[in-house]
Amino acid sequence: MTKTNLVPLTPQPLYAQIKDALRARILDGTYAPHSQMPSEHELCALFDVSRITVRQALGDLQKEGLLFKLHGKGTFVSKPKAFQNVTSLQGFAEAMSSMGYEIVNQLRSFRMIKADRHVAAKLKLPEGAPVAEIHRIRLLNREPVSLELTWVPEAFGKRLANADLATRDIFLILENDCGVPLGHADVAIDAILADDDIVEALHVEESSPVLRIERLTHDASGTPIDYEYLYFRGDAFQYRLRTDRQKRSRNVRTTQ
Repeated sequence: MTKTNLVPLTPQPLYAQIKDALRARILDGTYAPHSQMPSEHELCALFDVSRITVRQALGDLQKEGLLFKLHGKGTFVSKPKAFQNVTSLQGFAEAMSSMGYEIVNQLRSFRMIKADRHVAAKLKLPEGAPVAEIHRIRLLNREPVSLELTWVPEAFGKRLANADLATRDIFLILENDCGVPLGHADVAIDAILADDDIVEALHVEESSPVLRIERLTHDASGTPIDYEYLYFRGDAFQYRLRTDRQKRSRNVRTTQ
C-alpha cells in the first residue's frame, strides 16, 4: 500500500481526512464489496496516525453503513445499497432502471377478493367491494429485494390482469394502459420483524428487521386508486428524501 499523506494544518481533523479517503476508495471500488479492509495496524502505518484516530474513522464509516465488523475476523466493506427518492412518485422499476439496475418481477399471486374494512377504507370503497390483490417479489440484479402487496379497485384490476406484471410497474400500466394520470401518494415508513412469508420471499432470517412502506396513491383528481405495502430488505435498500427548512414569513407593521 502506498503511504497517504494527510494535511496537518487543515481545519478538518485527521480522523475525518482518513474517513473521507477511505470512503472514496470504497465508493470507487478500490475496496470491493465484501472485501476485507486493511487492519488497524496497516491503516496506522498507511496514514501515519495513532490507532485511536483510525478507529474513529472506521467507526464513522460503520455508522454510515459502508463497513461492517465480524467478530474475530476483521472489518469488511458493505454491499452498496440501492436507493429510491421518496420525494418523487415513481414505481420501483422506473426508479431503479434509470440508475442502471436490472429489475425482474416474480408474480406470486393475482386474485379478485372482497375488500376488508381496512383496504376498503383506504380506497374509499364499501366494505366487501371487489378489489384485485397482487403479490409480487421485486428482484434487483437478480436478488430479491422487496415483497409488494397491492390492492386496486376492480375496474383497474381487470386491466392489470391482462398486463405484463413481470416486467412493468403498476404505476406505468395505470398511466399508459388505463389512461389514469397519477397525482400524489401518502407514504408511511416503519420497521418490522420478518414473518414467515417475508422470510420465504426475500431470503432473510426469521425476525430480521425489514423496512415497511405503506403507500396510498391517488390520481390527479385526488381519488385513491392504489394501496400497497412494500417490504424491503434492510441490508439492500434505502429510501431517501430531502427536507428544506422554511421559515414562516411574518407581517411586520410599521408605525409612522
